[in-house]
Amino acid sequence: MIAWRYLRAKRAEGGVSVMTWISLIGITLAVLALIATLAVRSGFRAEFVDTILGSNAHVTVYNAGDVDGETGRVDRMIADYQAMASRVREVPGVTRVAPLIKGQVMANARDRNAGVEVFGITLDDLKGIPRIADPNTGQGDIERFGTGIAIGSGVARELGVAVGDRIKIISPGGVKTAFGTTPRVNAYEVAYIFSAGRYDIDRTRVYMPFDEAQGFFNREGKADELEVMVTDPEHVGDLAIPLMQAAGDRALLWTWQDQSGGFLRALEVEDNVMFIILSILVLIAAMNITSGLIMLVKNKGRDIGILRTMGLTEGSVLRVFFICGAFTGIIGTAMGVILGCLFAIYIDPLFGFVNWAMGGEIWDPSVRGIYYLPAKLQFGDVMSAVTLSLSLSFIVTIFPARRAARMNPVEALRYE
Repeated sequence: MIAWRYLRAKRAEGGVSVMTWISLIGITLAVLALIATLAVRSGFRAEFVDTILGSNAHVTVYNAGDVDGETGRVDRMIADYQAMASRVREVPGVTRVAPLIKGQVMANARDRNAGVEVFGITLDDLKGIPRIADPNTGQGDIERFGTGIAIGSGVARELGVAVGDRIKIISPGGVKTAFGTTPRVNAYEVAYIFSAGRYDIDRTRVYMPFDEAQGFFNREGKADELEVMVTDPEHVGDLAIPLMQAAGDRALLWTWQDQSGGFLRALEVEDNVMFIILSILVLIAAMNITSGLIMLVKNKGRDIGILRTMGLTEGSVLRVFFICGAFTGIIGTAMGVILGCLFAIYIDPLFGFVNWAMGGEIWDPSVRGIYYLPAKLQFGDVMSAVTLSLSLSFIVTIFPARRAARMNPVEALRYE
């Protein structure tokens, strides 16, 4: 009761309601910033990893290769790819194995050119890639893939083509003749346009029927690698030994974590640094509670002296002022959680407003990799922010509350 009266006291009564409001707003904004940052961090990582796992192989199996004595080139092609794929499919935890043909070529449509990477794959295997075969983001009919090719939305935009148009695929390593190697040029109809959600994938990737790719890249009867999908990509390292044993002695593995591990580790370091910086921000906001309580103790010195002479113990006085500070921390934290969750839920319209206010495209997918700023609320992140805010609020409240409890009532009433 006493703590509540102190909190709502007017300035004329010696209260510090202004400092209370400043502390409340400071903690609210600090918790809001912490939750928003953690949500964006989780959303960015989840979206980035999902685009990797939904568009690329979880594990790539390729051949160590043999050195050609005449040319000195390393031949990494897999001659018995069907038998190897059958053995790999039998490994527990493997969901799909797809032989691939890969090659870097030039795509041309009218007066536009784009460097692309061609993936030779069968229709059934293409339909098993979640981000590529998604009917909600794709254009055209994926079932017509056998009569044409599938290109990324970025490639289509760069070349200015749509479903039904024809593009030329130009490979420098074409037909070998007596006068040297002649570039191979074939025209294909665009049967399907996909959007994987990653700029670098949509901008460079083209899928071609496997049999056609074998002939186009001079891989008759061979494959370049095996694309392996597993049930638990986060622990793909546990399958390394069984996959190596199934693939054979000359096989090598390259996981999605090997490919993107450096970026994910950089994200983790950045996350830890941001959490520390924002924790300091919460601490600074919580320190306002200390300032307000010190002023409150100074203004209420006469009241403390009277209460002590009436028999109130030191512990009771400490609880009064502790409740004053803790109540501010609890209310500020609750408001920050509400605003932070609303920010994460409605981040798309908020980001759209910021984009409109800045007068242009402030999110460059060619730099960020993904097309939008995602946010993912996680219970653990919210609880981390709540625990941090309440802990700091309670800790900084103890010191001025103890000062009030140890105040000598005689000194407090000497000049009254």
